[in-house]
Amino acid sequence: MPKEARPSTGEQAKQHALTQLRQAILHGDMAPAQRLVENELAEQLDVTRASIRAALIDLAAEGLVERIRNRGSRVRVVTVEEAVAITECRMVLEGLCAAKAAVAAGDDQLTELADLGRAMTKAVADGEPVTYSELNHELHDKVREFSGQQTAVALLERLNAQLVRHRFQLALRPGRPQQSLSEHLAMIEAITARDPQAAEAAVRAHLTSVIEALRD
Repeated sequence: MPKEARPSTGEQAKQHALTQLRQAILHGDMAPAQRLVENELAEQLDVTRASIRAALIDLAAEGLVERIRNRGSRVRVVTVEEAVAITECRMVLEGLCAAKAAVAAGDDQLTELADLGRAMTKAVADGEPVTYSELNHELHDKVREFSGQQTAVALLERLNAQLVRHRFQLALRPGRPQQSLSEHLAMIEAITARDPQAAEAAVRAHLTSVIEALRD
């Protein structure tokens, strides 16, 4: 985490620490259950311990960090049971966004979704699961964005942050991209057909499949 010229205390320092720590957790640079030592992090990020502590409190509220009484903080471990419960909540919110996108998306935005579908199909054909995973996330992001349902989008951002490791592991499971591709193409087809009921049903079918894969 490179140092830059910035205040080492105050709100700006806390926000810098918050951004850097969140990215490190989401990108897998910090592993589940890894201890987060305030002194070490303050030195790495060139901010005060108070700034680190404030950032960790915010990350705990986001579900990314666990604060243990008299033992400091660690990266939160999300169990399979929790991942299933979070995905069940995603099913409702993502289904809502897909239904909204089927009505609200412009023609150019529908073209973007169709292009993503073709790119995902190519990634699977070429045997590139990491590329497919990235396109998968982009597709879900676009559907949320095109829905215009900002409350659902904000809730989903917090839920999805807790699932990063599980989603990445699923993406690399042999055969999983091939299975989920048809589910994603069905989502795209329903949205581009401007059929909100079918779009919501396609999302629910896809996330039901994700839950089954998580439990395997």
